Amino acid sequence: MREAAAANTFEHRLTLAEVLGWLVDDELVAAKESDSLLKESRLQRISAHPLVVIADQQWKSLREPHRPLTLEELGAWMARRVGLDYVHIDPLKVDFSAVTEVMSSAYATRFGILPIQVTTREVVIATTQPFLRDWEKEITAIARKEIRRVVANPVDVARYLIEFYNLARSVKRAAQLGGPSGNLSSFEQLVELGRTNRQFDANDQHIVNIVDWLWQYAFDQRASDIHIEPRRELGIVRFRIDGILHQVYQIPTSVMAAMINRIKILGRMDVVEKRRPQDGRIKTRTADGQEAELRLSTLPTAFGEKLVMRIFDPEVLVRNFTDLGFTEDDQLRWKQMVERPDGIILVTGPTGSGKTTTLYSTLKQLATPEVNVCTIEDPIEMVEPSFNQMQVQSVIDLGFAQGVRALMRQDPDIIMIGEIRDLATAEVAIQAALTGHLVLSTLHTNDAPSAITRMLDLGVPAYLLSATVLGVMAQRLVRILCPHCKVLQEASTVDASMWDQLVAPWKANRPTQLYRPVGCLDCRMTGYLGRVGLYEILLLSPDVKLAISDHKEIAKVRDLAFREGMKPLRISGAMKVAAGITTLAEVFKVAPPVAQPNT
Repeated sequence: MREAAAANTFEHRLTLAEVLGWLVDDELVAAKESDSLLKESRLQRISAHPLVVIADQQWKSLREPHRPLTLEELGAWMARRVGLDYVHIDPLKVDFSAVTEVMSSAYATRFGILPIQVTTREVVIATTQPFLRDWEKEITAIARKEIRRVVANPVDVARYLIEFYNLARSVKRAAQLGGPSGNLSSFEQLVELGRTNRQFDANDQHIVNIVDWLWQYAFDQRASDIHIEPRRELGIVRFRIDGILHQVYQIPTSVMAAMINRIKILGRMDVVEKRRPQDGRIKTRTADGQEAELRLSTLPTAFGEKLVMRIFDPEVLVRNFTDLGFTEDDQLRWKQMVERPDGIILVTGPTGSGKTTTLYSTLKQLATPEVNVCTIEDPIEMVEPSFNQMQVQSVIDLGFAQGVRALMRQDPDIIMIGEIRDLATAEVAIQAALTGHLVLSTLHTNDAPSAITRMLDLGVPAYLLSATVLGVMAQRLVRILCPHCKVLQEASTVDASMWDQLVAPWKANRPTQLYRPVGCLDCRMTGYLGRVGLYEILLLSPDVKLAISDHKEIAKVRDLAFREGMKPLRISGAMKVAAGITTLAEVFKVAPPVAQPNT
């Protein structure tokens, strides 16, 4: 019972000699390497945590399968050695305000501990010093709850100890300065009249710290959107990561109002105006020096302004087609359209399906020095130096239609229209295509053939569609299985049934091997890391154009497109499942069912 014996060891801090001795005993490290490191540490007087010192050596375990002795690996090993659980701290799952109330920052630093969870029954405390236990009695008496110790990564504990307490301190002081919030809407404002309502400066240092932390935190967590949402009592901060929203923090409403004001100031928005939606943008840098753009959008709600920030990473927004998820066939069909000198290309899909990324990546390849690329957007997603970008300004009656008419006088070769929403925009797009320009635009429809129906519904004559539209591409985004932790699973009867349902009405060989998500540190225990596109590309061949001109039903057009090689979204998803890129459940979640072809 080595673990039990270790757990009952006298009160002391871990030493490098002690930990190295354990590693040698467990046949993970050679005695020669251990002695060498020990001598070096004594000469250099290294004071870092023993696990950090050992991890820096980048050794590999002597035992099969010879895994690298990383900090996480060493932490998990030590936890087993001392008979405790090992926990990787996920800051998204930590309630900062609750855990920082358990003990002071100085006290936590002194013992190398960090509260990470507070429930009605217990307090979970991460420790880097399993043999320091003097603090347990004190904290048990103060918290009046059971204490459960776990081992955690020493670097994470040191980092989050600073971050959690600094953030909690900033929020607390900001709330004390601000007093009660007057951010409620008019129908609840009456109850606030008798209360003090001192608002504080959005440039207050505490608010600046909170906003800076929020952005850095979002970049670290690979978030695509930041939501700041007011509620009756508290404000909620949520991140969208790989298409899924995660709640991050709860903030007092007065602090949240000041945060939003701070962000609005930086985004050159009207701080005073809280009754109507506003748009803005901020350009900033990540910790590693990479530029990132934030697109801001505010919305008045019952309890104040809601703010959503979409993060645009230039490296993510402009990518090659293989990274986007295009197959070789998809790339050929897409290039066949975009290399034409004139005509209309439509990209369709719901909000957040990657249409902007596809268009920007395409335009980036087309924007050579010999070509004039002009865009009109609402709003401009990301400022790109190789395009001439114009933003819709509804205040001065500059819509898509008026914008395209202005662009036509700018000698463009390629025009990108943010969205075709009405007949006026559709007409100017067609006019531009008829006069020798390549036009790219987006629509909101379920699949590619439905875009034709949508254009007809707007009032565009069928003969003009046949004359100008080159093709339509529908797309969706599915989460990618984490390559570090995905595992094979034997195909079950349920999987077989789901596969048949996915590829119906076609027949396709069932994959012999399917992968399932597991979860690891790289993917934040979700089992998924990043997203990839599913594509359905409809080329308007002479036969398809004839069917549109003859006012054939959309089902006939769809059947014809299938015969000419169009793969529906679900078949595109099935190919990604068979390749081990994603799961059946993910494809079912995003791809609409295939309309049954007429026989």
